[in-house]
Amino acid sequence: MDEHANLSDLKDVLKDTLEARGSLNQIKARIRAEIFAALDDQDVPKPKLSNENLIVNELIREYFEYNGYRHALSVFLPESGQPAEKPFHRGFLAAELN
Repeated sequence: MDEHANLSDLKDVLKDTLEARGSLNQIKARIRAEIFAALDDQDVPKPKLSNENLIVNELIREYFEYNGYRHALSVFLPESGQPAEKPFHRGFLAAELN
């Protein structure tokens, strides 16, 4: 019983420490990204994206990159079918928004 209490205390301290450092959410996001990557069926081809979807997805990519959401981006790119290489320059995206 004492060993169980020590393990529980250790878990609580570890959780509190990771939360205080701000890394617990990053760890959770990384785990989710890895799970999605493992479950993603690479054999199923993604549908061809329209130009509008490419632009919208590229704006989302810019948002994720700007805010440092690396793990969200690592799930978003394969799931959306967005090319790994940026298909548009930032100037083109800005012009399309105007």
